[in-house]
Amino acid sequence: MEITLIRHTSVDVEPGICYGQSDVGVSVEFEKEANAVRSKLREQTFDCIYSSPLSRCLKLADYCGYSNPVIDKRLMEIDFGAWEMKRWSDIKDPQLQRWFDDWLAEKPTRGESFNDMIRRVDKFISEIERHSYQKVAIFTHAGVIRAACIINKQFSAAEAFNYKVNYGDCIKIII
Repeated sequence: MEITLIRHTSVDVEPGICYGQSDVGVSVEFEKEANAVRSKLREQTFDCIYSSPLSRCLKLADYCGYSNPVIDKRLMEIDFGAWEMKRWSDIKDPQLQRWFDDWLAEKPTRGESFNDMIRRVDKFISEIERHSYQKVAIFTHAGVIRAACIINKQFSAAEAFNYKVNYGDCIKIII
Protein backbone atom coordinates (compact mmCIF):
# COMPACT_ATOMS: atom_id res chain seq x y z
CA MET A 1 0.00 0.00 0.00
CA GLU A 2 1.27 3.45 -0.90
CA ILE A 3 0.53 6.12 1.69
CA THR A 4 0.88 9.82 0.88
CA LEU A 5 1.36 11.75 4.11
CA ILE A 6 0.44 15.41 3.71
CA ARG A 7 1.46 17.95 6.33
CA HIS A 8 -0.88 20.88 6.85
CA THR A 9 0.14 24.36 5.72
CA SER A 10 1.72 26.93 8.04
CA VAL A 11 -0.28 28.07 11.04
CA ASP A 12 -1.31 31.39 12.55
CA VAL A 13 0.76 30.91 15.68
CA GLU A 14 3.61 33.04 16.86
CA PRO A 15 7.00 31.28 16.63
CA GLY A 16 8.07 29.67 19.89
CA ILE A 17 4.55 28.63 20.94
CA CYS A 18 3.85 24.98 21.77
CA TYR A 19 0.61 24.14 19.93
CA GLY A 20 0.54 20.34 19.31
CA GLN A 21 -3.12 19.29 19.48
CA SER A 22 -4.51 22.81 19.88
CA ASP A 23 -6.88 23.64 17.03
CA VAL A 24 -5.08 26.68 15.64
CA GLY A 25 -5.89 28.53 12.43
CA VAL A 26 -3.87 28.61 9.23
CA SER A 27 -1.59 31.49 8.26
CA VAL A 28 -2.36 34.23 5.75
CA GLU A 29 -0.23 32.22 3.29
CA PHE A 30 -2.79 29.40 3.26
CA GLU A 31 -4.06 29.80 -0.30
CA LYS A 32 -0.56 30.01 -1.82
CA GLU A 33 0.69 27.03 0.20
CA ALA A 34 -2.50 25.02 -0.39
CA ASN A 35 -2.26 25.60 -4.15
CA ALA A 36 1.21 24.07 -4.09
CA VAL A 37 -0.10 21.01 -2.23
CA ARG A 38 -3.08 20.68 -4.56
CA SER A 39 -0.78 20.72 -7.58
CA LYS A 40 1.32 17.90 -6.05
CA LEU A 41 -1.82 15.79 -5.62
CA ARG A 42 -3.54 16.73 -8.89
CA GLU A 43 -2.68 13.66 -10.98
CA GLN A 44 -3.15 11.15 -8.15
CA THR A 45 -6.13 9.04 -7.22
CA PHE A 46 -6.62 7.50 -3.80
CA ASP A 47 -8.72 4.62 -2.54
CA CYS A 48 -9.32 6.45 0.73
CA ILE A 49 -8.56 9.86 2.22
CA TYR A 50 -7.96 10.24 5.96
CA SER A 51 -7.46 13.35 8.06
CA SER A 52 -6.67 14.53 11.52
CA PRO A 53 -9.76 16.20 13.01
CA LEU A 54 -7.87 19.48 13.51
CA SER A 55 -9.08 22.29 11.27
CA ARG A 56 -5.65 22.99 9.78
CA CYS A 57 -5.71 19.52 8.20
CA LEU A 58 -9.40 19.47 7.29
CA LYS A 59 -9.16 22.87 5.59
CA LEU A 60 -6.25 21.68 3.43
CA ALA A 61 -8.02 18.43 2.55
CA ASP A 62 -11.11 20.38 1.49
CA TYR A 63 -9.05 22.87 -0.53
CA CYS A 64 -7.41 19.95 -2.35
CA GLY A 65 -10.84 18.56 -3.30
CA TYR A 66 -11.35 16.04 -0.50
CA SER A 67 -14.26 17.50 1.44
CA ASN A 68 -15.26 14.29 3.23
CA PRO A 69 -12.13 12.55 4.49
CA VAL A 70 -12.35 9.83 7.10
CA ILE A 71 -11.49 11.64 10.33
CA ASP A 72 -9.36 9.80 12.84
CA LYS A 73 -8.09 11.23 16.14
CA ARG A 74 -5.03 9.00 15.98
CA LEU A 75 -3.75 11.29 13.21
CA MET A 76 -3.51 14.29 15.55
CA GLU A 77 -0.17 15.83 16.48
CA ILE A 78 1.52 14.90 19.76
CA ASP A 79 -0.42 15.99 22.84
CA PHE A 80 1.63 18.52 24.80
CA GLY A 81 -0.95 18.57 27.60
CA ALA A 82 -0.49 21.46 30.05
CA TRP A 83 2.09 23.08 27.77
CA GLU A 84 -0.30 23.64 24.86
CA MET A 85 -0.43 27.26 23.64
CA LYS A 86 2.35 28.37 25.98
CA ARG A 87 5.60 29.92 24.86
CA TRP A 88 8.31 27.29 25.29
CA SER A 89 10.46 29.84 27.14
CA ASP A 90 7.60 30.53 29.61
CA ILE A 91 7.06 26.90 30.63
CA LYS A 92 8.38 26.62 34.20
CA ASP A 93 7.29 23.01 34.70
CA PRO A 94 10.17 20.87 36.07
CA GLN A 95 8.95 18.10 33.74
CA LEU A 96 10.12 20.19 30.77
CA GLN A 97 13.81 19.39 31.37
CA ARG A 98 13.05 15.69 31.86
CA TRP A 99 11.13 15.76 28.58
CA PHE A 100 14.00 17.55 26.78
CA ASP A 101 16.39 14.91 28.15
CA ASP A 102 14.22 11.96 27.02
CA TRP A 103 11.44 13.13 24.68
CA LEU A 104 10.92 9.57 23.44
CA ALA A 105 9.73 8.18 26.79
CA GLU A 106 8.92 11.21 28.97
CA LYS A 107 5.50 12.84 28.76
CA PRO A 108 4.74 16.53 28.92
CA THR A 109 2.58 17.22 31.97
CA ARG A 110 -0.88 15.76 31.16
CA GLY A 111 0.35 14.95 27.63
CA GLU A 112 1.82 12.00 25.77
CA SER A 113 5.34 10.88 24.97
CA PHE A 114 6.64 10.55 21.44
CA ASN A 115 6.59 6.76 21.94
CA ASP A 116 2.88 7.03 22.88
CA MET A 117 2.22 8.82 19.59
CA ILE A 118 4.18 6.22 17.62
CA ARG A 119 2.03 3.47 19.19
CA ARG A 120 -1.24 5.20 18.25
CA VAL A 121 -0.06 5.83 14.69
CA ASP A 122 1.07 2.20 14.46
CA LYS A 123 -2.43 1.05 15.51
CA PHE A 124 -3.95 3.30 12.84
CA ILE A 125 -1.64 1.96 10.11
CA SER A 126 -2.25 -1.65 11.19
CA GLU A 127 -5.98 -1.02 10.92
CA ILE A 128 -5.87 0.46 7.41
CA GLU A 129 -3.57 -2.36 6.26
CA ARG A 130 -6.54 -4.72 6.74
CA HIS A 131 -8.31 -2.97 3.86
CA SER A 132 -7.48 -3.70 0.24
CA TYR A 133 -6.33 -0.14 -0.44
CA GLN A 134 -3.59 0.42 -2.97
CA LYS A 135 -3.21 4.19 -2.39
CA VAL A 136 -4.19 6.25 0.64
CA ALA A 137 -3.77 9.95 1.42
CA ILE A 138 -3.48 11.24 4.98
CA PHE A 139 -3.75 14.93 5.91
CA THR A 140 -1.85 15.21 9.16
CA HIS A 141 1.03 16.70 11.16
CA ALA A 142 4.84 16.52 11.24
CA GLY A 143 4.92 14.28 14.33
CA VAL A 144 2.55 11.75 12.78
CA ILE A 145 4.55 11.78 9.54
CA ARG A 146 7.75 11.11 11.48
CA ALA A 147 5.99 8.32 13.42
CA ALA A 148 4.79 6.68 10.18
CA CYS A 149 8.33 6.83 8.77
CA ILE A 150 9.68 5.25 11.97
CA ILE A 151 7.07 2.48 11.76
CA ASN A 152 8.11 2.00 8.11
CA LYS A 153 11.75 1.70 9.29
CA GLN A 154 12.99 4.71 7.30
CA PHE A 155 14.84 5.91 10.39
CA SER A 156 14.86 5.26 14.14
CA ALA A 157 12.82 7.13 16.71
CA ALA A 158 16.02 8.67 18.06
CA GLU A 159 16.67 10.16 14.59
CA ALA A 160 13.13 11.53 14.16
CA PHE A 161 13.88 15.20 14.67
CA ASN A 162 16.77 15.10 12.22
CA TYR A 163 14.09 14.42 9.58
CA LYS A 164 12.71 17.77 8.38
CA VAL A 165 9.01 17.89 7.54
CA ASN A 166 7.99 21.23 6.03
CA TYR A 167 4.52 22.70 5.94
CA GLY A 168 2.72 21.34 2.88
CA ASP A 169 5.13 18.44 2.34
CA CYS A 170 3.72 15.33 0.64
CA ILE A 171 5.75 12.30 1.67
CA LYS A 172 5.13 8.84 0.19
CA ILE A 173 5.83 5.63 2.01
CA ILE A 174 5.20 2.04 0.95
CA ILE A 175 3.80 -0.25 3.63
